[in-house]
Amino acid sequence: MKPIQTEDVTAHLESFLNRPVFVHLETTTGSYSAHVNEQNMTVVAYIRNAKVVYSQAKIKGQGPYRVGMKTEDGWIYAEGLTDYVFDDQGRLLLAGHLPDGKLAISLQISETPFQV
Repeated sequence: MKPIQTEDVTAHLESFLNRPVFVHLETTTGSYSAHVNEQNMTVVAYIRNAKVVYSQAKIKGQGPYRVGMKTEDGWIYAEGLTDYVFDDQGRLLLAGHLPDGKLAISLQISETPFQV
């Protein structure tokens, strides 16, 4: 992965406009730290292979970044993104890493389902 370049990410987001795609969205804030401090609140959201069509996509911020995708019924939104890759399988993989390198959020978009 490399640091987000907004123009490149925008082009990849727009390449999926108006056609069915599979979305993986996951936050991991706290989920891997409860064993270190039981006082830490575990906060997790996980969506895998949600099939959606979005008509608009935006990336905003100065870093970490926010990405929003407008669907027929609302928005899919992820904040805290720092890195990305467009891989050899044609998937856009975005991640938000904490300063110590730990993963905090992941947003992935693909024309084919993600493997379990």
